[in-house]
Amino acid sequence: MKRNIAIVAGGDSSEHDVSLRSAEGIMSFMDKDKYNCYIVEVTSNNWKVEYHNETCHIDRADFSFTAKDGRHTFDFAYITIHGTPGENGIMQGYFDLIGMPYSTSGVLVEALTFNKFALNNFLRAYPELHISDSVLIRKGDTVTTDTEQQLAARLGIPCFVKPNAGGSSFGVTKVKHADALRAAIEKAMVESDEVMVEKMMSGTEITCGCFKRANGEIVTLPITEVVCHDEFFDYDAKYNNKSDEITPARIAPETAQRVGEMTKHIYHILGCYGLIRIDYILSGEKGNEQINMLEINTTPGMTATSFIPQQVRASEYDIKDVLSDIIEGKFC
Repeated sequence: MKRNIAIVAGGDSSEHDVSLRSAEGIMSFMDKDKYNCYIVEVTSNNWKVEYHNETCHIDRADFSFTAKDGRHTFDFAYITIHGTPGENGIMQGYFDLIGMPYSTSGVLVEALTFNKFALNNFLRAYPELHISDSVLIRKGDTVTTDTEQQLAARLGIPCFVKPNAGGSSFGVTKVKHADALRAAIEKAMVESDEVMVEKMMSGTEITCGCFKRANGEIVTLPITEVVCHDEFFDYDAKYNNKSDEITPARIAPETAQRVGEMTKHIYHILGCYGLIRIDYILSGEKGNEQINMLEINTTPGMTATSFIPQQVRASEYDIKDVLSDIIEGKFC
């Protein structure tokens, strides 16, 4: 019998609509010979599923729903919520409580990777990883002219101000003058109660996808090079064609190999599951660059033009088989 798969999307962040587009992408990629797939939209207390042109309420006691033809349950949840509650461990905790297998890493990994500052400080324990210096500002902290000068002295200008918990570059600012830091912090606070001010790394921006096959093998995908037409890889660059995304990246083979090994190493260190994507900045001499880790995304975008589908198309794998590996790995 076919497994019933819930593609869980939506969420309560600014990335709600981006998440729904990812859900449509995953729906199109799934192996329909193996799975019955339905998109479940989660928004605060309103959980619903589209089932044969009928909108049905999800019973959160067991994640079932009742339609005109009776009660239905799911076998697996493919989480593609970008932001809360799907990328910070909340949804994972819920599925753990009801015993539903899901596509992402567990609660601890999701909570840690969603908190950029905590993740960076955790990974600093591994000297082989290069991570930029940063400072955390919490809601309620007083940011004065002196604060701006201290941040500029420590981190340098330009620097980046970003929500500590968030994605799709909502609320991110490249700050070019110290006296603009306060406004940038206020902008980022709209997206998150914590803001990270980060030293800028210069070089070639790349991103590498990674997943675990049903047999336990950790696999990396061809690397994508990101060439921005504007200041940095912001929302417009990501979703409005204001960047060039080149897969495979125009980097030396030995560099590509080192990036792949580092990506698998980080995946193993954290104990990840499912598809993740790690962003890096390459700095220094070509072929002997320093690999600087920028960010980890544990529920990456899955539209037809997103990085992961691009990378899968450039690989030896078929996207439907990748998704099947992630699903079946939880039943092995």
